[in-house]
Amino acid sequence: MTTDRLSFATEAGLSLPSDGRILLLGAPGDLVTEALPLERCAVVQRFRPDFDLWQRRGVDVSLVPEGSVTAAVVFLPRARELAEARIAEACAAVPDGLIVVDGLKTDGIEALVKALKSRTELQGQVSKAHGKTVWFTATDVFADWARAPDLNAHGDWTAPGVFSADGPDPASQALLAALPAKLGAQVADLGAGWGGLSTGLLSRDSLAALHLVEADRTALDCAERNVTDPRASFHWADATSWEPPALLDTVVMNPPFHTGRKADPALGQAFIAAARRMLKPAGQLWLVANRHLPYETALATHFRASEEIAGDSRFKILHASRPKR
Repeated sequence: MTTDRLSFATEAGLSLPSDGRILLLGAPGDLVTEALPLERCAVVQRFRPDFDLWQRRGVDVSLVPEGSVTAAVVFLPRARELAEARIAEACAAVPDGLIVVDGLKTDGIEALVKALKSRTELQGQVSKAHGKTVWFTATDVFADWARAPDLNAHGDWTAPGVFSADGPDPASQALLAALPAKLGAQVADLGAGWGGLSTGLLSRDSLAALHLVEADRTALDCAERNVTDPRASFHWADATSWEPPALLDTVVMNPPFHTGRKADPALGQAFIAAARRMLKPAGQLWLVANRHLPYETALATHFRASEEIAGDSRFKILHASRPKR
């Protein structure tokens, strides 16, 4: 749908530069790009699965803008502060150049367009496929929208767009409270975020090594500042395909369950399948999930024993052991 809007926008007056590189900020790796000269595009992507997809497609991709560019296309994320940060980043990368912003209504594009209009003059806008594309000339009036990781009220490093940035996640706290004192020596935290769950895991003396696996590079950067225990190692990776250096005693996780704004239980189910591959024959999996998520079937598929060991009306704590081979 993004490409439909971009193509529609080019028909309605959006004119991309005929030469020079075009920066794509936050572009999903499976983006269909008929409206964009892909051979001249450079992608900034901090989510590892999308980063890897762009690499496999042979498109220039990096964590931050690199080199000179003549225009930038900003793909709107769900988090408003992160959206503003991307626009500030785009303007800094393309001084006085063309900035295009594309997003869905459900991701807040309409409110953001109002904010843009209050600060600068839009050169054009189109509405299509439940979203909008707008464009304007880069300006330094958005410099104050720049965001960097910062300490939250609880003293933890977090950043806009990172899960549970304001403080410890209640589900993760419930999981920590339900875990046994001994988890084994080799442990992984899949989808570790900014490290809140891992910090609690490292309070156990029996733990010899903890692998923090996180796909969001910004979240992992925060985790590296929050978790200073030498037993911790950090992996910027897709948890569903990451392979540990050796089979693990325990996997602990609070897996993601959204694609955009839609609940997608398949994400958590993929985490469960990945945990099975990572564990020793007597290994154990501990996870927390929202009450409504249907993970029990996946646990029964991949483990010889599984049960709910704690929970309340919001969350359930699930335990599985002895992965099937």
